[in-house]
Amino acid sequence: MFGLPMDIGIDLGTANTRVYIKGKGVVIREPSVVALDAETRKVLAVGRGARMMIGRTPGSILATRPMKDGVIADYEMTEAMLRHFITLACGRKVLVRPRVIICIPSRVTGVHKRAVLEASSQAGARQTFLVEEPMAAAIGAGLNICEPSGHMVVDVGGGTTDIAVISLGGIVVSDSCAVGGDKFDEAIIRYVKREHNLMIGERTAEDIKIQIGSVYPQAQTETREIRGRDFVTGLPKIIDFSSEEACLALSEPVAEIISRVKGVLERTPPELAADIVDRGVICTGGGALLGGFPMLMSEELGIPVHIAEDPMSCVIIGASKVFESPAMFKNSLVAGAKFV
Repeated sequence: MFGLPMDIGIDLGTANTRVYIKGKGVVIREPSVVALDAETRKVLAVGRGARMMIGRTPGSILATRPMKDGVIADYEMTEAMLRHFITLACGRKVLVRPRVIICIPSRVTGVHKRAVLEASSQAGARQTFLVEEPMAAAIGAGLNICEPSGHMVVDVGGGTTDIAVISLGGIVVSDSCAVGGDKFDEAIIRYVKREHNLMIGERTAEDIKIQIGSVYPQAQTETREIRGRDFVTGLPKIIDFSSEEACLALSEPVAEIISRVKGVLERTPPELAADIVDRGVICTGGGALLGGFPMLMSEELGIPVHIAEDPMSCVIIGASKVFESPAMFKNSLVAGAKFV
């Protein structure tokens, strides 16, 4: 039976990791960041504590994101991060090692799949299953993916955007691009550097994106004071940054996402495309919360675009539903041990 203690679902995201335990719900929501001693490679902090160190560490401490563009960039740190979260969720005294479902981007290579499986095993998992993020997002958004009709999901995560058309419990057409929240931050950093000769860090760019980020002209302009280092003088400097500027900065990566969505629609069978026109597109992930994102996409595609009720948690909620109804969703898994 699939109801043994400590069945765990993990949304292993580039920006954030969420952990679900069957019977308890989502118990961990932490940034995917690890801080370690540069000499001994000993892990000093994981999650929020490590994120606070980004850009503020001495030479002896390294704060790093082990996931990049949705895949493992640092295997050792990913394993350490998984071990930390699994131990935190289960406790140190566990008689039976847990079974784990990990959500991964669609269209990742076999090498990356094996790396995730191996890292999970080394971190203490007894069995590991993989499910593609757009599939988990669709399940978590409450879509009936098992019916013979088309559903389109656009999951805008931290490292990747996953696009999929789903019918009869499987992915019919999909695409994945390395554009997400991190690329939004990089676009803001480049814009501020180009237009204001100001160097800002990743955390400042992320704060701008969350607080006044917009991809569609707003009726009322918002501004935020940001601090950084002047490229000309090398001294600290403060400027006012507006939501209009944020819109200009974010236009390029958002245009890439919309172009990929159009590409998936062009490859979608006509009958399923007709269903999508009627139902619209469902957006999930933190990137979907950018101001005006659904309006811009709807305008560009010419079909309705909706944001899921809890877009940032759809993937991990989907993983939890796989645990709750294993027989229904067993065909949604892409790799791992036999699902029983």
